[in-house]
Amino acid sequence: MRERSYSLAAPALAAALVAGVLAGCGAGASAPPAASTALPSPSSGQVNNTPAASGMTRFAAARVADQVSFGATPALVDALAQQGLNAWITAQMALPVTQMNPPAYVRDYDTNNQQQASAAYNWPANDLLDKALAGNDQLRQRVTWSLLQFIPVNGKVNPYAMVQYYNLLQRNAFGNYGTFIRELTINPAMAVFLDNASNRPTSDQCPSCAPNENYARELMQLFTLGVVQLNADGSVKRNAQNKPIETYSQEDVEQLAGALTGWRFAPSATPLPSTDWSNAAVPMVPEDWAPLHDRKAKTILGTPFAANRSAPQDLDAVVTLLMAHPNIGPFVSQRLIQNLVTSNPTPAYVGRVAAVFRNNGSGVAGDMKAVIRAILTDVEARRGDVPGADTTRFGKFREPMLWYTGMLRGLGCTKNLVSPQWGPLAANSQRPFNAASVFGFYLPTDRAPGSNLLAPEQKIVNAAEFTSRLGSIGWNIADGAANGAGCQTDALGQAYSQSPRALIDEINTRWFRGAMPPTLRTNLQLLATTQQFGNDANQAALVLTQYALTTPFYGIMK
Repeated sequence: MRERSYSLAAPALAAALVAGVLAGCGAGASAPPAASTALPSPSSGQVNNTPAASGMTRFAAARVADQVSFGATPALVDALAQQGLNAWITAQMALPVTQMNPPAYVRDYDTNNQQQASAAYNWPANDLLDKALAGNDQLRQRVTWSLLQFIPVNGKVNPYAMVQYYNLLQRNAFGNYGTFIRELTINPAMAVFLDNASNRPTSDQCPSCAPNENYARELMQLFTLGVVQLNADGSVKRNAQNKPIETYSQEDVEQLAGALTGWRFAPSATPLPSTDWSNAAVPMVPEDWAPLHDRKAKTILGTPFAANRSAPQDLDAVVTLLMAHPNIGPFVSQRLIQNLVTSNPTPAYVGRVAAVFRNNGSGVAGDMKAVIRAILTDVEARRGDVPGADTTRFGKFREPMLWYTGMLRGLGCTKNLVSPQWGPLAANSQRPFNAASVFGFYLPTDRAPGSNLLAPEQKIVNAAEFTSRLGSIGWNIADGAANGAGCQTDALGQAYSQSPRALIDEINTRWFRGAMPPTLRTNLQLLATTQQFGNDANQAALVLTQYALTTPFYGIMK
């Protein structure tokens, strides 16, 4: 009965919220409910606009926290307000690289034992969530998550390979993008995921060998250049017939695949467990037998590749070619901007960041530290730090992962929730390492229904996701999933016991930057006084909190 006592209102509330959000985005004809009639806006008298010593207000600091972390906490907001954004970024980039260090069972488990296999496959996602919730290196973690959105791996690779892939992204999040491309290409997890480990040229010496184009194609299409040529600001180049100009041809894919042949998993001095057959912690090495690398002369994207070069020499030439291509700056910059700040950046914003990608001020291309700083400090990213100053086109849907972690960090949780029945929890629609394909959870070109605005995350913010947001976390906390996670739900219950207004003030401070819209305040007060959520103050407080966090006022990051 405990679960039912506060789930009675969930179906109706979920239906109203989904209708409201979709109508607001052009997908429905019905009018949204009162709580969804406007995008988030500060309410009179609630916003703390007093600048700290750094010149940053607490409202601005809380807003920045959404862009640089997995969710605002009082400590993070304090640090940002006191240090200022640039100094905080510098401090974050100086932190040591966090790496996953899995227990032995993640690498070596009995594939015929379902319990062991599940434990091994659950560990990487759960550890990623633990680091997202409590890691000090929030900016690196958030950039790593961004990279994982458009350069993913999934359950096609084994759990230990997932761990090593995450470690690769962490090491390169503040490195050089060219170095990252090279390391990505010889990473065992990626080689399994996109089959470059089986990419071999057909020859007289090896007639059974065959090229595999998967990695070569996705390297250009999804990781570096895109399918159409771009101007410096990310806008599409068109021919005289106003049709987009393709970036590469099928011949380019075939030639690039040939240049990327000739790599194998690194040998091991000791026997490898069957669940780490790719030796995932060690980069791939060139094949010993010369015919396994295509040594013919090639032409890729109009650039000649000389004959008789080794696999490492061809790989270096590929990286040089891709890093010199005019598409890579705007292509990568737009994806990072979308993942960190806003789904529909203006061409001017993309162009400014792409210029930094091309040249960090010292003649270096692909400097991720410079690119991330440019994204976060750009005038368009920071304009909304003054309440009401931003445009209606700015912002992004709070994707399931960021909603989940934002809620938990606001609750003070320092570890992920683990259900006694189901094991480690996560956002159902965006569980780490669980994207359906190489395209990730959504395409960066996905648009809001009935609109020309880019809104990729909306693809997975659907009715099932809203229903989950309204009830599942409260149920799991009530059933013991938060045991040992450090969550501070009692503070919400105590506030609710004092008065609904006190709880609303607490929610406003933790999740709404002190700027909860009056409409939402009124609706929460009405719910608190007209709905029965059971006799437990903590449970009732969680229901109202989840309702507030499921509305567009929190669900859209502005």
